[in-house]
Amino acid sequence: MFKKFFLVITLALSLFMLTACGEKKVQVTGTLEELMTKVYSNLPEDKTPMALGNIEVTKENVKDYLGTDDIEFTEALASESQVGSIAHSVVLVRVDENADFEAIKTKIKENVNPRKWICVGVEESEVVVKNKGDLIILIMSENHEKLEKGFDNL
Repeated sequence: MFKKFFLVITLALSLFMLTACGEKKVQVTGTLEELMTKVYSNLPEDKTPMALGNIEVTKENVKDYLGTDDIEFTEALASESQVGSIAHSVVLVRVDENADFEAIKTKIKENVNPRKWICVGVEESEVVVKNKGDLIILIMSENHEKLEKGFDNL
């Protein structure tokens, strides 16, 4: 009798511990425009590229911003200088929460062109691809650390 009771308690505790250690998915709420503003919150005004604007990323232009059109996404927004000789790009991509985030991030990192601008570019070390919840960010900028911190704080 005592063995059965001990076994039941042990199984119950094991089950409880397994469910308590499960990965919790963090969802980032807000519109992409609101989130982009928060990403830039750590970047001083004198470091913000001139003529910065948000551009909706669609299936037709996604390759221009992520280097590949082989990514399924629900919405995306790019933030780039409207002056072509400034090497700066931040792209927020919302994907299905069940997507293979590591595969998508790898595909972006392998295909994006850090020298896509006229006569300028960023170093490989200035290219950041990471995710938080269902949101992936691509940062190509000399100010990537401050922008990455803004993303981490979402």
